[in-house]
Amino acid sequence: MFKMRKLLNENIEKLLNILEEKNIEELIYILGSKREIAKRNFFAGIFRGIGIGIGVTIITAIIIYLLQRLVRLNLPVIGKYILDIVQIVEGLNR
Repeated sequence: MFKMRKLLNENIEKLLNILEEKNIEELIYILGSKREIAKRNFFAGIFRGIGIGIGVTIITAIIIYLLQRLVRLNLPVIGKYILDIVQIVEGLNR
């Protein structure tokens, strides 16, 4: 019984050592050189910027569409202000 437990503990220790070594190798690979880090961050920033630009454009278009629908409802007080906002936005696009 004692030998089985000792063998099990040795195997667990070996496994833990292997996992620690692999983790260190992964960290070194992930960090890489400073040039690699700069390149990854540069491309990540470009793609984030493109995503934000597309997202803002879509959301703005949806808001303008909804505002135009509100103007068509011909609400007495709100409709005039919304019409002014829509005309300003459409005037900027021309």
